Amino acid sequence: MTTTPPEDPRAIPIHIDWRAIPLLDARYASILTRPPRKMLIIACVLFFLTLCTCLAAGTQFAVAYANNQSASIDEYVRAFKLFYQHPTGLAAGIPFAITLLSILLAHELGHFFACRYHRIRATYPFFIPFPSLIGTFGAFILIRSPIRTARALFDVGASGPFAGFVLAIPTLAYGVLHAKVVPNLADASQTDFVFGVPLLLRLFAALFHPGVSSNALLIHPIGRAAWVGLFATSLNLLPAAQLDGGHILRSISARLHRYSSLVLPFLLIALGLFGSWRTWCVWGVLLFGIRFLRVAPIYDPTPLDPARRWAAFGALLVFLLCFMPAPFYFS
Repeated sequence: MTTTPPEDPRAIPIHIDWRAIPLLDARYASILTRPPRKMLIIACVLFFLTLCTCLAAGTQFAVAYANNQSASIDEYVRAFKLFYQHPTGLAAGIPFAITLLSILLAHELGHFFACRYHRIRATYPFFIPFPSLIGTFGAFILIRSPIRTARALFDVGASGPFAGFVLAIPTLAYGVLHAKVVPNLADASQTDFVFGVPLLLRLFAALFHPGVSSNALLIHPIGRAAWVGLFATSLNLLPAAQLDGGHILRSISARLHRYSSLVLPFLLIALGLFGSWRTWCVWGVLLFGIRFLRVAPIYDPTPLDPARRWAAFGALLVFLLCFMPAPFYFS
């Protein structure tokens, strides 16, 4: 995820033919300074805290996998107590934590290096620790200078989801390949909640476990970390506001981006009201509020080249493979 600050339009020349200037010339400062050391320290602290919460979540998944049971809130609470009761017991959560943090880090570094390539100032990745069943709220970078070309906007928006998705594919395949078949896994009377099944997971389940329902597969913790990565990717690729999907759509058509940023929040609220995951309502309200924030204009709207247009179509496919109308079913 990336966030961009508003820009004072008085600082930008208005009588200039941007199309006549080569892509990387005279757009940004020729020398980029590194982010302040204080930002690096904050990023490292947040990474360590996120590692801790992911270890607790991973331990929960490892215990559930070993006992042929679905993950539970009670098991997560017991795993969190290991920090002061028996810290070495958290070692079982390492595969999940390392896999998930690697996927999220790949996503954010995709944004970071795209910013460096286009001479855009950006911070280091900041992880968001959260003591939840999946261990984190994801990660983000802050963009400190405007993105002035449509092509740069596309590159910054698409690089993160592509990088994270590429890493999530083999880890999800490993998790499904080593999944256990538990017939009553999704029985509401025996579990606190059930994870949704994205399209990519259904495809892998049909490939590695033909004839077995994907809801009956107890995925290896490494695969569950990939599931969280796919979930985060789908949220970031929602085509609205300053999400990655919003950047991609805006680089293609500013008008479509405005319409999507207006309509999508109401669709998400309706999905939350009439679906199985109420949290979509929260996302809808947040996206509706974000659309009122000022966004820096694109001063060089040169259309995307054919390669980037094909990549935009690829981003749509990634979204469809990752999106789940109900990521969680609570009993």
